[in-house]
Amino acid sequence: MTEAMRKILQQCRDNGDFDAVINAVPYAGLLGIKLHAMDLQPTFILPANKDNIGNPMLPAIHGGVIAGCMETSAALHLLMTMESIALPKIIDFSIDYLRAGRLQDTFVSCQVWRQGSRVANVAINAWQTDPGEPIATARAHFLLVQE
Repeated sequence: MTEAMRKILQQCRDNGDFDAVINAVPYAGLLGIKLHAMDLQPTFILPANKDNIGNPMLPAIHGGVIAGCMETSAALHLLMTMESIALPKIIDFSIDYLRAGRLQDTFVSCQVWRQGSRVANVAINAWQTDPGEPIATARAHFLLVQE
């Protein structure tokens, strides 16, 4: 983690506004990921975008966009909620696609199942209209690199 990113992260943790962290991650910017709400847990939003369509016949969001958004959201979630400043690096990611992601806003929430000093296990859910009807669920393991 660069010193500039470390300063951005610490400043965001101090003031509670994590938009600067999201803006500092180029892939999050490419997808247009935004922080939707941050009460007890952050919720991310992938805004509807015609460029993210994989199947124009439905139209449905490309599965890679959904997976990329979920993985990036999990890493951002860890950056926002961990006590230490560590860079999460993906070890593995497993996704289950449950239904087509339509051309509308997609929401992503994460839950840390286990976080040790070196590894974190995160569950990720993506939905569009109802959190009880996810379009995809995933599990990810991250290596927490202290630099």
